[in-house]
Amino acid sequence: MTGAVVPGRAGAPDDTGTAALTDAFRPDLLAGQVALVTGGGTGIGFVIAHSLAQLGATVVVAARRREPLQKAVHAIDADGGRADLRTLDIRDPGAVSKVVESVVAAHDRLDIVVNNAGGQFPVRAEDLGPRGWRAVVDLNLNGTFNVCSAAGRVMIEQGGGAIVNIVLTAPERPTAGMVHSGAARAGVVSMTRTLALEWAPFGVRVNALAPLFLSDAARSVYGDAVADVVAAATPMRRWGTAREIGACAVFLASPLSSYVTGTTLPVDGGNWLGEGLRFRGSAVLPE
Repeated sequence: MTGAVVPGRAGAPDDTGTAALTDAFRPDLLAGQVALVTGGGTGIGFVIAHSLAQLGATVVVAARRREPLQKAVHAIDADGGRADLRTLDIRDPGAVSKVVESVVAAHDRLDIVVNNAGGQFPVRAEDLGPRGWRAVVDLNLNGTFNVCSAAGRVMIEQGGGAIVNIVLTAPERPTAGMVHSGAARAGVVSMTRTLALEWAPFGVRVNALAPLFLSDAARSVYGDAVADVVAAATPMRRWGTAREIGACAVFLASPLSSYVTGTTLPVDGGNWLGEGLRFRGSAVLPE
């Protein structure tokens, strides 16, 4: 598994790997379906790709770098799944269209799309320049639209499909040091709702998933201190596990959520609630 999980508190569930999803879901839940996962070579993207494959989907992982994709495909195949790869820069609409077309040509259909590719970096708002702003917005917002647009046309023509857009936890709340990503992800949430409204008559569902998951890549960007800072600000006092994130992605992508569209599902231990007013543990109501 590529994501390093920091429980942060006693009582966190064991993360027995995405293969354990077969304990909760029928092993053939997604049999015959084809899924495209952008940013599927590492982190949350790999967790979701692996989860979909373990439940019968043929998964195509896509990203800019080929080496992580090859490792992801090997890991999925080794666990009994079926996987393929495409190199892709989601910021290029033409390249996105070609990849979607190639997936359909190779597998005859496209049932599930998970828009996970993205990225950001912590920066003070006053220090963020136009280039940094454009880079993050182009990748996270415009890139997600490019994939939704190309995949949506295919899904409309074939009579249905499911799109899951990955956003930051609590996209409706401000996160100091993330003005560029917050704006882009809030745009993705709005886009998710609009596409859900427009495409529902065609059987195409569009939802968003807002997970709290610490991957090795995230740790390398934000440093080890982020583990304790975020866990302390989360009511459940820990990060999510691969199994928890994968299970919720499967739910949104599968027929189990056939009457769900336009929503953003927080999978973040209550982080989206904020700290709130706490009497418990204070002088008002001691433990």
